[in-house]
Amino acid sequence: MAEIKLATEVRTEFGKGAARRIRRANQVPGVVYGHGAEPVHVTLPGHDLLLALRTPNVLIGLEIDGKDALVIPKAVQRNAIKGDIEHVDLLTVKRGEKVNVEVAVHAEGDLAPGANLLEFVMNTLLVEAEATHIPESVTVSVAGLDAGASVLAKDIPLPSGSVLAEDPEAVVLSVVAAQSEPTSDEAAAEGEEA
Repeated sequence: MAEIKLATEVRTEFGKGAARRIRRANQVPGVVYGHGAEPVHVTLPGHDLLLALRTPNVLIGLEIDGKDALVIPKAVQRNAIKGDIEHVDLLTVKRGEKVNVEVAVHAEGDLAPGANLLEFVMNTLLVEAEATHIPESVTVSVAGLDAGASVLAKDIPLPSGSVLAEDPEAVVLSVVAAQSEPTSDEAAAEGEEA
């Protein structure tokens, strides 16, 4: 995974008014924390941060008070209507350090013939990986699965260097038979029984 460098400034103003001024200047307020250090309040470039966060579990390089810091996004608050980033929490990591992150689950292949539907019980999977080698997603084949079949967390192949941090018996995907709507004759018969 590539590291994205972002310019940052340390914030000295706090509160709603200060945060609004920062956002009006097309910047985003944030907090960098981790490794037992005091949290550092920063201001990040809004557009560059938005582009960086398009990559899941992105590794971001920051320069804070002349010191380099490597961070991953921990929590991102967005405006419910505009979708703009309002605040971001960043977790400090070190090269070689293992971190627990959620990665997206993708399914590939065609289900068994018939009216079957694939249900995602979990859209993400918790894995432990080295901070500089976090997978963007995991892919599982559902080719030929029939109604009633399930894919457990332990059945999903993980990239090398990644370890499952989830309950291995957790159901991630499930194949269900499609529900058909009753015909008009069946609906009339059910109505008469009631």
